[in-house]
Amino acid sequence: MLRTAAARQRMRRRLAASWMRYRARCLAAAAVSLPVGVLGLFTTPLGRKLGLPWLMYPGRRLYRVLAGRARDVHDDRIGAALDEARAMDNPAPDEGREIADRVPRAPRNHHSGVSSVSENTESTENSGPGFLFGEAASEMEEAAQKYDPEGMMQVLGTVEAMPEALQSVANVFQILAERSDSEFPLEKEVGEALSEVYTHLMLAVGAAADVPVTFRNVHEQDIRRHEDPRNNAEEKWDTTNNQ
Repeated sequence: MLRTAAARQRMRRRLAASWMRYRARCLAAAAVSLPVGVLGLFTTPLGRKLGLPWLMYPGRRLYRVLAGRARDVHDDRIGAALDEARAMDNPAPDEGREIADRVPRAPRNHHSGVSSVSENTESTENSGPGFLFGEAASEMEEAAQKYDPEGMMQVLGTVEAMPEALQSVANVFQILAERSDSEFPLEKEVGEALSEVYTHLMLAVGAAADVPVTFRNVHEQDIRRHEDPRNNAEEKWDTTNNQ
């Protein structure tokens, strides 16, 4: 875990900036691949007819190459940021004492006396439910258990939305870590723990971005039948129509 609030903020900025640069490069790859994809409207039928796979879907294949390179660079940046974090986990032996000398800690108990159980209970009840993160996560889990898609193209749409969804979850921990440093009267270890979760979630965001790519790679023929049907009669190949 990172030792200072400034270091944690720097780490979060580097991870977020790397993710944004990765997404920007993916958009640029899509823009470059678009005219090649238009050309593929003419070369793909020819490739099918001649049995030449290299003529088929040139735009899609170009995008995979460019996006894959962008992902590799993104992974390298994430690895460098994590290496820096690990290095900061091993400060000089007296670093913690020097910080304590410069910034004295306030007493942990600011009020004398011990509150009664009834007072503590009343305080808890009046504080309200707070941030219902667990409830929102439970609802999402329940929705996943009940998920019954009509077709696999809906599943593809779901996995394509996962990176942005995980990014939002990661942002929750980033916001809480920053506020624990600047607004909440919490010990620094709390912000460090939240920042650590944010770091791991950013890695999960990158991993989630690979899921739709893998989906499209291994189900390319199935997806092609939906996105580029042959004379709009693909249902005649459906197994339920050929029993």
